[in-house]
Amino acid sequence: MIKKAQIIAQNLEKFFQKAGFQKAVVGLSGGVDSALTAKLAVIALGKENVTGILMPNVGVNSDHSVSDANAWAKELGIERHTVPIQSFLENYKALPWNESEVAQMNLQARVRMTILYHYANSHGALVLGTGNRTEEVLGYFTKYGDGGADVLPIGNLYKMEVWEMSKALNLPESIIQKPPSAELREGHTDEEEIGMSYGKVDEILRKFEAGGVAETEQEKVLWDRIEANRHKHVMPPVIKILDENQDQHPLIK
Repeated sequence: MIKKAQIIAQNLEKFFQKAGFQKAVVGLSGGVDSALTAKLAVIALGKENVTGILMPNVGVNSDHSVSDANAWAKELGIERHTVPIQSFLENYKALPWNESEVAQMNLQARVRMTILYHYANSHGALVLGTGNRTEEVLGYFTKYGDGGADVLPIGNLYKMEVWEMSKALNLPESIIQKPPSAELREGHTDEEEIGMSYGKVDEILRKFEAGGVAETEQEKVLWDRIEANRHKHVMPPVIKILDENQDQHPLIK
């Protein structure tokens, strides 16, 4: 895993060089994905070029998530800012309709994305996404929320590989051992929402990506989820206009 980490860091450095940027910003949640992303960014770009932003929703995000994120940023030696998001969320309550739970959960991710891009645009930086391969294949992210980023350093690592690499790079045990959670509502965990452990998910996804066939009910449920979230991986369809004498096809593919 050390060799894989080196390859990711080297390729990340090349990506930034080609894009003409030196600085990166990453949202630090206190979870393993964002912690590993920040570590790889420091290896690739140097600690002086990486900024971590903590964006807690007080009352939803646990205190230990915030303290773990702060401690890790301090250990990495990167600049860090804490921007609580509840005041931003409150403004949406003035909208002339009732807010659904789904809207409220996705709003948190989208507010965080806009804060990251506000920093990036203000400091000539690129936004590092923290999504891993498991989440990307499943579509387990918020469209235009945590799915909004300039590059995904760990986007080729399954969740189990994220943990393996984090151990190899000596990330804090308090972060590695923490149950994965987007913390979009109190007591929320990833595995509870998905309905199975990440180990089982990765096993099924490897079979899916190898062109296998769904045989068990678990596999069918997971594969249905992949199909339902496929829209998250494509740009919005564009309605096109042909010459009025031509046969019309409704969408540009």
